[in-house]
Amino acid sequence: MPAKKKTKKVAKKKVTARKKVAKKAAKKSAASRKKVAKKKVSKKKVAKKKASRKKVAKKKASKKKAAKKSPAKKKVAKKKASKKKVIAKKKVAKKAAKKTISKKKTTGNKNKKAMGKVTNIKKTPAPKSQKGKSATKKKIAPYKQKRKNEDYMGPEHTEHFRQILLAWKTELMEEVDRTVHHMQDDATNFPDPNDRASQEEEFALELRTRDRERKLISKIDESIAMLDSADYGFCEICGIEIGVRRLEARPTATQCIDCKTLDEIKERHLG
Repeated sequence: MPAKKKTKKVAKKKVTARKKVAKKAAKKSAASRKKVAKKKVSKKKVAKKKASRKKVAKKKASKKKAAKKSPAKKKVAKKKASKKKVIAKKKVAKKAAKKTISKKKTTGNKNKKAMGKVTNIKKTPAPKSQKGKSATKKKIAPYKQKRKNEDYMGPEHTEHFRQILLAWKTELMEEVDRTVHHMQDDATNFPDPNDRASQEEEFALELRTRDRERKLISKIDESIAMLDSADYGFCEICGIEIGVRRLEARPTATQCIDCKTLDEIKERHLG
């Protein structure tokens, strides 16, 4: 009897030990399964994160491409708009030019009609020094010898050349006064810049000619002073008589024809 009891106890212990081992094994297998499942879940999460990151990166790249394309499109649109503006401005300028031309034509026709109606208008001659010279030559006749063996630069010659010089000086002074009045009367501000530029150029030419005439007036005064001192009509270099015909052609001449030609040759060679 006691031996049987012992065997039963041993068998019970073995069964309980087996059960414990089985429980431990079941627990271990369940824990390992849970770990595997967790690992799988974590891998899925990592994969999802990677996929989401790739999507974000793709979106950013697409946005950058769109941003790069958009300024190019904007530039093209700006160029088109600027071209349209330039074309519109050209059209407006052409229309304005046509209007100004038509206005000028109408005003010109009106002025012509008015000039046809108005009578007894004083025409101011062009202020040029050459016209003054020709007028003096026409007014004062060339010198004619009155008697034989006439003295050179005698009283007849001096009086003749004094008249020429004084008449020439008065005409030049009249031209100066005429240009002053002309510039004062015609000094209008034209709206068209081309008309304004042409007017300024005309005034500049007139002032340049008046400056030359001013120097010529000073030469005329010098020659009148030489007439008073009895030095007029003789070459200042060689002392030979200049000649009546040369003085009539150029009343302010101070050199004979030979000395003047030599001076001109020297100027050409020396530059």
